[in-house]
Amino acid sequence: MRLRVEFTTEPFDLDEAPAHAVVARDVVTGAELDAVDVGPFGNTAEGEAEQVLGAVAALLRESLQAGATRVSLQVNVIQGAGQGAGQGVGEAT
Repeated sequence: MRLRVEFTTEPFDLDEAPAHAVVARDVVTGAELDAVDVGPFGNTAEGEAEQVLGAVAALLRESLQAGATRVSLQVNVIQGAGQGAGQGVGEAT
């Protein structure tokens, strides 16, 4: 199964990337994920379920330790990977 994760960390700092954001981005860019896209207000990555879930656990743990007060994320099954369009992990078919 392939998954896509979208995430942001807070608090925001418009002048420079806070440590928690840098840590979270380092986790996903260092993981074995495909299609990693990092931006100032949101980040996405895709990959096989085990790699995505492992990266999510690491980015939660490490970004919170680095000072994040909130981590917002969404994980979706990629269409064509055995699920219907728009269904997320744990949603009924």
